[in-house]
Amino acid sequence: MVQPAENTVSHSDAPPEQHSAAIRKVEVLTTGWAEQHKEHRYGTWMPRLLWALTSQSWVELPINMFLIHHKDGPVLFDTGLDPAIASDPSYISQVIGRILVRRIFRFHIGERDGLKHQLQSAGVRPSDIRKAVISHLHFDHVGGVADIPNAELLVSAREWAQLSEPHPEREWILREHIELQGANWKPIAFEATDDPVLQPFGGVYDVMGDGTMMLIPTPGHTPGSLSMLIQSQEMPPILLIGDLAYDPELIFEDRVPGTGNKTQLWETYAKVRALKASLPDLVILTSHKKSELTVEGAK
Repeated sequence: MVQPAENTVSHSDAPPEQHSAAIRKVEVLTTGWAEQHKEHRYGTWMPRLLWALTSQSWVELPINMFLIHHKDGPVLFDTGLDPAIASDPSYISQVIGRILVRRIFRFHIGERDGLKHQLQSAGVRPSDIRKAVISHLHFDHVGGVADIPNAELLVSAREWAQLSEPHPEREWILREHIELQGANWKPIAFEATDDPVLQPFGGVYDVMGDGTMMLIPTPGHTPGSLSMLIQSQEMPPILLIGDLAYDPELIFEDRVPGTGNKTQLWETYAKVRALKASLPDLVILTSHKKSELTVEGAK
């Protein structure tokens, strides 16, 4: 038997009874919704600026995040959109950004759609969130960071590195809403794994140390985008993919959206399709498709 390499994460490290009982429920929460161009969602031959300025076709864009009820406390995957983006004209400091965001999105969000109220509606106090996974740093995924001051904010080291690159705001990574005083950001590095199902992704990060929430790199939408595989014996496996695709079906059609790195997207899509082949019951959830799904384990 081949021994795991140093710095290797093994699924078998967690006792079966711990693995099965750790996650009680996974909920989809929604921080309002927006509209995006059809070309944005389904892809187009046109350059991004061209469709952003000329398209007259709009489709619905829910702004989802996910609440995982783990035995050691609730965990968030993404934090949604800040309602201030619709009410505060200076939410984006750059003038060109304020102009372009209105061409790319139409926002439908009110104060009670924010993360704090969504958590309270789910019976969770914002102060109880001790871990939040951020799929990538776009403004509609970090909008609730200020509402969970006790949380360790997990983001891939590659994604975090974009803050040191020139003008990340041009890619909708807004420093002013990320580099908040007191925010506990933790850039994470992926480690090798002996799990053949996850090895093709090139590394994993075990959020809770028990194999139930495994982060994997899924670049394409942004260079450092990540996804989370949730596993429990009492529910089907769930893959939260952020913005890898706006609709999971598009992954199986190999149809990339109107933004992102097409080569990286196609490579990651192939890996996700292989994961689905290995885990036929896998449920794939995106941050921007309407869903009222709540998955619960055995009582």
